[in-house]
Amino acid sequence: MSLTPTLTRRLAALFAVTAAGTLAAVPVVQAKDTWPDHPITIVSPYAPGGTTDILARLLAPRLQAKFGQAIVVENRAGAGGNIGTAYVAKAKPDGYTFLLAASGPIVIAGTLYKTLPYRPGKDFTAVSPLADTNFVVAVNTKSGLNSIQDVIAKAKTGDLSFGSAGSGTPQHIIGEMFNVATKQKIQHIPYKGSGPLLNDLVGGQVPLAFENPLPIMQQVKAGNLKVLAVTGSKRSAALPDVPTLAETGVQGVDAKPWYGLLGPAGLPADITTRMNEAVQEILASPDVKAQLASLGVEPMVMKPKEYQAFMDKDIVRWGAAVKASGATVD
Repeated sequence: MSLTPTLTRRLAALFAVTAAGTLAAVPVVQAKDTWPDHPITIVSPYAPGGTTDILARLLAPRLQAKFGQAIVVENRAGAGGNIGTAYVAKAKPDGYTFLLAASGPIVIAGTLYKTLPYRPGKDFTAVSPLADTNFVVAVNTKSGLNSIQDVIAKAKTGDLSFGSAGSGTPQHIIGEMFNVATKQKIQHIPYKGSGPLLNDLVGGQVPLAFENPLPIMQQVKAGNLKVLAVTGSKRSAALPDVPTLAETGVQGVDAKPWYGLLGPAGLPADITTRMNEAVQEILASPDVKAQLASLGVEPMVMKPKEYQAFMDKDIVRWGAAVKASGATVD
């Protein structure tokens, strides 16, 4: 069938109008769907080998599979996690820089430090919690400390120290809470992350730590470290035979620190929602749940607004614990 010149001109005009309308709509669709169009960085504010680093590297390949962009884990350690945390606080809120947050720099540091290069409650966008955990009282198996009562007895001699992942970390504050509860003074030795602490704990340079179970479970299984108690109000599912501190007679230490994903303040709501949904889907997957359970941590399920409210309450709760301990850092 041949077209007349008049019909041909009319069809051409119709196609031109349709194409113009389609092209005009394209930028709107592309603008909405461009993120992410280049690699995303997740900052871990501690040295490699610690819990934040392990969780970041567990998330990264799975987020990469979901978004089709490289997810780079960048360690920016120092100052009890405050250096990496401050870096993200000052980053552009465009969805390409996130913080694998630990509760220390977010809910403890504001009370512990006289000055900070960021505002814990205001300079971040709550994206998604990841996990919380009972911390453990861990000792070197050759330390001669076989119970919490042994720890208290050794502390009374004035010749006992505990290591932490850094000043102002939950490991530090839980140790100070233990000092308050037992009316002792165990000397604090800060490290630049759980990785370096773990090396000295296994090597016997430091005998005791109030640590996250995630980085130490392998050494416990290998027989290099022993867990004497957990710091939460209930026993850990990963360590059902280990008593709580309260069960050993030490009252007033109920601490269960957490980890989560934050962005800089002002992160667009659609990016926040997409990242939250992606993270929560990952945490709900059977393989990740099994990995977390084997390491003694439990996934947390919250929307961004719920997570923000949770952090706000935790800032008050941990702040009170810091004040009660009397701990300060210049």
